[in-house]
Amino acid sequence: MTSASIETTLELWASSLREVKARMRPLFTQERVAASVGLFLDGLLGNEPRKTGWMRAEAAR
Repeated sequence: MTSASIETTLELWASSLREVKARMRPLFTQERVAASVGLFLDGLLGNEPRKTGWMRAEAAR
């Protein structure tokens, strides 16, 4: 895979993730809760090999 195709694939993933977060946003009445959900989703999809609650919290800061 070339670097251009990797970058294109990553941008498609990022764009799709932004779309999912935007579609989920109306489900939450408070902005801080919606932001936490977005960070939680980022943590689930992150690089951490184990996804314990503690590790997700540290990754989200």
